[in-house]
Amino acid sequence: MKKAQTALLEWYEIYGRHKLPWRLTDNLYHVYLSEIMLQQTQVNRVRDEYYPQFLAKFPSLKILANAHQDEVLAAWSGLGYYSRARNLHKTAQLTQEGLPHTTTELMALPGIGNYTASAVCSFGLGQNIPVVDTNIARVIKRHFALLDPKVKTIWTQAEIFVNAQEPRSHNLALMDLGSLICLPKNPKCEICPLQSSCLGKSEAEIYTKTKKTVYESMELFFGICIKDNKVALLTSTQKMYQGMLVLPSTEPIEEDFIASFKHSYTKYRLVVNLYKSQVIDQDVKWIDINEFRSAPISSLTKKALKFL
Repeated sequence: MKKAQTALLEWYEIYGRHKLPWRLTDNLYHVYLSEIMLQQTQVNRVRDEYYPQFLAKFPSLKILANAHQDEVLAAWSGLGYYSRARNLHKTAQLTQEGLPHTTTELMALPGIGNYTASAVCSFGLGQNIPVVDTNIARVIKRHFALLDPKVKTIWTQAEIFVNAQEPRSHNLALMDLGSLICLPKNPKCEICPLQSSCLGKSEAEIYTKTKKTVYESMELFFGICIKDNKVALLTSTQKMYQGMLVLPSTEPIEEDFIASFKHSYTKYRLVVNLYKSQVIDQDVKWIDINEFRSAPISSLTKKALKFL
């Protein structure tokens, strides 16, 4: 175990992603924000765009807490999974003076589960605890040859494996190893620092078989109504885009057809049809075309509005 821990840290020292901005700080809010953003979002998009822009607008929990939810959703626009932004805002309102320092207290806050709480405590506070995301789980299952283990079993094994001397670097190293080397398909076992101690290397892929995702197809019909350089939008009450501005639904009339495009959202594969519309709904908000960037507009709606 000690040899594996040492080999892992030596590899991380050379090949780890040390320059990611949230790894260069011990600011708990910054670490927490990065973990929320990195859920379901590519590292490069978070690092290069959303993380710095969001912190520039909301540099502290207190400033975030005092912001209007529309401002928060606007800053989150394009990242998707908008419940993350709403929970982030709620948590800021509950912890304006600072986030708690235990996983139990963190998990009592909106939108924070076992992984996020552990990541904040490990990466932000250096606590001697395991962290298990999708990448780390894959490494643990293969290295210890765990076939179809329960989630609790993976966490228990990860806890046994934690390097008590350098827990933060150990967890980050496992994360990077899963992201760069121990890939879901065609893992690069020949250059893995854990190759000599890996119990599942000869049949790596049987330990991480995943069920094929079944996607649900859906067709949507939206109306675009423009007056005086403004577009009619509604505040969504549906779970998918709750609180975001979306185009109103409309009846499909062939002569009013504008365009059609495809859009993916979680398990849904959408076909979106756009039509010219004469909106009479009293609840619409008229948003100036020049204000789209600062409005809480969903990524689907942004894609639709490009047809303007």
